[in-house]
Amino acid sequence: MRALLITLLTLAYPALVYAGLGRFEPRWLALLLAALAFLRAYATRERVWLVAAVGALLLAAASMLGNAAWPLKLYPVLVNGVLLAVFSASLVYPPSVIERLARLHEPTLPPEGVAYTRRVTQVWCGFFVLNGSVALVTALWASDATWALYNGLISYCLMGCLFAGEWLVRRKVKGGHGHG
Repeated sequence: MRALLITLLTLAYPALVYAGLGRFEPRWLALLLAALAFLRAYATRERVWLVAAVGALLLAAASMLGNAAWPLKLYPVLVNGVLLAVFSASLVYPPSVIERLARLHEPTLPPEGVAYTRRVTQVWCGFFVLNGSVALVTALWASDATWALYNGLISYCLMGCLFAGEWLVRRKVKGGHGHG
């Protein structure tokens, strides 16, 4: 239940911040980010997500102390950075994130499946670099509306397109290896 709440809050975060910016001072909106950080820290034992929670708390503190919105808008950059770190680390210390997910459905993944999942993990790393970069640009130089549109909708659509595209490619690859 906590994981679902954290996921929903993270997904809704840009829309909630955007809706609140016209009604509340940023220091009060920082409480939303602080709450999200505490929930994440409470719900996890994994070091990387604890680091993310600390990063979110630092952004919330910067927003509270300076009564500034831009630290709040950096949270999607932080999330992309953490995901990039997790996926990249799994390439250095296998199995890759995607291989772990694939083995949930196919425990005896053949060598070509391992190679494929490694490549998909690399593609996701590229996505997190690009998505995090656009999130940073929108946080620092775009309007609040543009920031919310990209980080609260467009980035999710792009992620969905990557999921769907990979699924189509996987069907073709599996069919070519007789795993239909």
